[in-house]
Amino acid sequence: MNETIICAVGNVATQPVYRELATGPSARFRLAVTSRYLDRGKNEWTDGHTNFFTVWANRQLATNAAGSLNVGDPVVVQGRLKVRSDVREGQSWTSADIDALAIGHDLARGTSAFRRTPRPEAGVAAAPERPEPDWETSPSDNSSQQAPEPVAVT
Repeated sequence: MNETIICAVGNVATQPVYRELATGPSARFRLAVTSRYLDRGKNEWTDGHTNFFTVWANRQLATNAAGSLNVGDPVVVQGRLKVRSDVREGQSWTSADIDALAIGHDLARGTSAFRRTPRPEAGVAAAPERPEPDWETSPSDNSSQQAPEPVAVT
């Protein structure tokens, strides 16, 4: 089946709405995507047209998005584009939705702290947590553990 997969970079425009449905968790929010261009006459960056998309997330992505996203957050959304036309009260409406496959903060515009969500496994005992390795050591610890520097022989 042919699908249109897109990657949209923009800002969260509405607070995510989280729902528990019979099919599992679902969340939606509006994404504002504004193009920017260099106006050579003024020699400055100018905002272009803003497109709004309704982003739909399901299952674990919905739970994580609802707990991680806030209005104004810069995000990258990858998913299936769905354009719908409808007639309401005699007027024609067109909406563009993204059925999200992946959502993440845009690290070109800020930092983020990632936390893996635990996955419960049915019927299997959870593996014991392994402690994080201590990658950073203090300079005093380093000096006692390092071998002496070799001396050049001439």
